[in-house]
Amino acid sequence: MAVVTLGAHIIDVLARPVEAIPPGQDTVVVDQIRVTAAGAAAGTAVALARLGNQVVSVGAIGDDDLGDLLVAVMGRHGVDVTGLVRRTADQTSASILPIRPDGGRPSFHVPGANLTLTAGAVGPGLLAAADVVHLGGPDVTFGLNDPVFFAMLAAARDTGTVVTMDLLSNLPELVKGASAFLPHVDHFLPNQEQAEAMTGEALPVPAALALLDQGPRSVVVTLGEQGSVVVTRDGVTRLPALEVDVVDTTGCGDAYCAGFITGLVHGEDVVESAAWGGAAAATVAQGLGSDAHLTDLDGVLALLGPR
Repeated sequence: MAVVTLGAHIIDVLARPVEAIPPGQDTVVVDQIRVTAAGAAAGTAVALARLGNQVVSVGAIGDDDLGDLLVAVMGRHGVDVTGLVRRTADQTSASILPIRPDGGRPSFHVPGANLTLTAGAVGPGLLAAADVVHLGGPDVTFGLNDPVFFAMLAAARDTGTVVTMDLLSNLPELVKGASAFLPHVDHFLPNQEQAEAMTGEALPVPAALALLDQGPRSVVVTLGEQGSVVVTRDGVTRLPALEVDVVDTTGCGDAYCAGFITGLVHGEDVVESAAWGGAAAATVAQGLGSDAHLTDLDGVLALLGPR
């Protein structure tokens, strides 16, 4: 088993281009509508599978039609969905995203069953059997903030499992709670807003250094069109964003994490893995939805040119 993704699972419905919500009951014809698996665990799981990894995804979804759809979408991409638990009292988390012509993505969102995920959903020995465990959105899966789960992570890391983490929200009151996970994480990949909310530092490098002091071996802050910055105890490396025609930024963070993890699985160092992450994000940005244009690892690495 290569990777376990654990955390937020969302079904996204996206339409583009949308310049405004029409008044009354008017209809606007758009170019494209898609349904994709999204969220910091599900979206990353699909991207990882597209990049050639074996993936098991663990999370909580509703016992509803949206849950059936999410299971079907993830399974079609090759993700093992046996780790998903169904909740009868909660709906599957979902978002509707009207994508603006410039790629911006306002969202209508229902948190749903993600809020019910606990350590009890994690099968015995699952984390320790993985090369990498990716915590996707622990800021919205509050039930994982539990000494029992932290002990599971510690046991897995003792056997050589690498733990990565990404967040879902930019809301300060949510992301601050994710600090409890940092002593149990090897590589943390927040965006700039999340890093600032967690530390109070407005600039990415001071924020990353403050986060590094809380336990991870590396902090990779993603900066959108400005690329990303990799901070370890050995130094700071800035990576520019690749120049592509941006259609939609949905899922770019998940794709970045998937590329980064794929680099680690292939034995690359943190900086090169971050370059793989940037290439995966740039690939997804060229289409609609969290898995757009991701076909295989070779296609992603081709964006980087000769290495």
